[in-house]
Amino acid sequence: MNPCCAPSPSNVPSAHAGPIGWFRRGIALLERIPYSALALLPRAAMATVFWNSAQTKLANWDTTIDLFTDEYKVPILSPDFAAHLALGIELSTPVLLVLGLFTRGAALVMLGMTTVIEIFIYPQAWPTHIQWAAMLLFLISRGPGALSVDHFLVRRFESRPDAASRHAR
Repeated sequence: MNPCCAPSPSNVPSAHAGPIGWFRRGIALLERIPYSALALLPRAAMATVFWNSAQTKLANWDTTIDLFTDEYKVPILSPDFAAHLALGIELSTPVLLVLGLFTRGAALVMLGMTTVIEIFIYPQAWPTHIQWAAMLLFLISRGPGALSVDHFLVRRFESRPDAASRHAR
């Protein structure tokens, strides 16, 4: 082979050269972000939304009851019960999400409350509610990730033999 025509490293097209190569390397770096880090964002976002709503209700309970009586009007439930139920959800589920404890259940409860809010209270707020639903469905389907109490509990109890296998020995 003629040495002048032999491919050298400088004149061989590379899959990693140029804008396409930079794009591929960028995508590869993004795909290396651990799921646990990604799951922290919707956990924190939804916890903040619901926690802040609870704090608003607690700031003036009389106003909260008036809102549930005059504006929110959740069907079937009395305004007092609906206000207490909403407050209970808004105080408990954010804590569970932040800890990553019973995450899927907490996110499911939040999704149910979001659905009620969307259908009966603020249907015009669907752009916000669909974002909440997307984050909550993400957590319901994939869980909280490794940075959670759920992950710790699963690892703890999966490594222990169950009672049936202990009695069989």
